[in-house]
Amino acid sequence: MAVARRSSRIVACVVMVAVTAVQPAASPSAARQAPPDPPAARLATDAEREAFLSSARVLRARPAAKGVTNTVRVTLSDGTVTHDASVQTIDESKAVFEGTRGTELGFKDSWRFNVAAYRLDRLLGLGMIPTTVERRYNGRVGSFTWWVDDVLMDEQQRYRGKHRAPDTEDWNQQMWTTRLFDQLIANADRNLGNLLIDTGWNIWMIDHSRAFRMNTAPRSPGNLAKVERTLLERLRRLDREALRQAAGAHLADGEIDALLARRDAIVSHFTKGGPALVFERPSRCC
Repeated sequence: MAVARRSSRIVACVVMVAVTAVQPAASPSAARQAPPDPPAARLATDAEREAFLSSARVLRARPAAKGVTNTVRVTLSDGTVTHDASVQTIDESKAVFEGTRGTELGFKDSWRFNVAAYRLDRLLGLGMIPTTVERRYNGRVGSFTWWVDDVLMDEQQRYRGKHRAPDTEDWNQQMWTTRLFDQLIANADRNLGNLLIDTGWNIWMIDHSRAFRMNTAPRSPGNLAKVERTLLERLRRLDREALRQAAGAHLADGEIDALLARRDAIVSHFTKGGPALVFERPSRCC
């Protein structure tokens, strides 16, 4: 699904990283001229970034600074553009899992959910998850996610540092949408470290490998505070066929059924709440 982004600097996935081009050495006179557009400007749509993530050559790899799912940060190049990606190949299932949040039955931790979350995000017109594709890496299939540029901090750093967004209303609206999306996908592992904030104070949601649980009702309905009007309408129109086309290769039928049941509960909640729970905000994509 190709979606143009609103700015070449608002791109996606974990820590600040420079985007560079392979260029010949410039003469002194050329150096004084205005610099060309950054290479990422040539990859302004999801389709272009998906193509890059799917085929660009891996130049080097190293462990990501954060995360517990053996996430790898790789540097990719297609000969013109060089950019980083986050790679996850984890794909585990356990009948019983003892975690820091208690016991979970039917536990899954899979790269597939990263792709499914990205495609659902675009289906709903959010534009809050970095471009993500399926790709084989070191003999294993996994997810490649565009590394977020211009990251100012993550939510954990913002919270601990008591930093305030310059536009409180806009910030609250983004957080309401983030929390709603987590209830929709039954994200069992949202933490403050995987909400990134770029220099424009846009929130980016990353790492959804422990989402799409089988509960049919939102686990934290108190997080359903307000909803953007267009998002609510798209939730109402969301159907099984659209989900299968967008994410059916990465979600089982039961996971789609559970998601639709949660959707019904979320839509019912906001319908009963009336106009007081609805706000207007320009979409970041789609």
